Amino acid sequence: MSGDFKWRHYRGEVILWAVRWYCRYGVSYRDLEDMLEERGVDVDHTTIYRWVQHYAPEMEKRLRWHWRRPPWNGSWQVDETYIKVKGCWMYLYRAVTKQGDTIDFYLSPTRNTKAAKTFLGKTLRGLKDYQKPSVINTDKAPTYGPAIGALKAEGKCPADTEHRQVKYLNNVIEADHGKLKRLIKPTLGFKSRKTAYATIKGFEVMRALKKGQAKAFQIQPGIKGEVRLIERTFGLGADMFSELFDHHRAEIEAWAA
Repeated sequence: MSGDFKWRHYRGEVILWAVRWYCRYGVSYRDLEDMLEERGVDVDHTTIYRWVQHYAPEMEKRLRWHWRRPPWNGSWQVDETYIKVKGCWMYLYRAVTKQGDTIDFYLSPTRNTKAAKTFLGKTLRGLKDYQKPSVINTDKAPTYGPAIGALKAEGKCPADTEHRQVKYLNNVIEADHGKLKRLIKPTLGFKSRKTAYATIKGFEVMRALKKGQAKAFQIQPGIKGEVRLIERTFGLGADMFSELFDHHRAEIEAWAA
């Protein structure tokens, strides 16, 4: 068993199976407990909750290099949506490409220039110059202009990046908010910012994989490729080169048959 699952009472494949299902399909912890029991896995919903809190952020961290690849000098759509945490509204800042691919996200307790700057700075950090946007589309919120201006002054955002405040240009990200909200709805609200952010990281990474953003690293097509990509990042099963060799050998044998 991989060291990531040492001292756990269940195999790593089962734990990741539960975390993936919760983060991908928008089910409650109690419903997932029943679904696993149908398949012979007797586990309490509170244990599944602890698995999600521990492994969803780790999954997002390990897969970030695979799915977070903005296009060359592309156009970004930036917006925020509301998330209820402990009975209060918090703000999930998000950025996507004009094709709808996820670039980054950030959960903030406030909605102001400082929060917008923090999010955009986080999104730009670590990107090559050619990956930084030529255009940033936002709504008419007054917080984005000063935030982008401050980042340009600090040299973190290209000086020639255009800031457009045209609401209809953000249709793609607004539609993507709705798909993410369908995953969040069964949670019935979060108890703290920490647990909310940990869970949302799992939702976001599974959404990115579903969009095909890590397809270049998947040996098998579709959901099977997603499953094996996640398992490999946790050291489960064959490594990428062994799996690639076995996959091609099976294809050659099927073609020769």
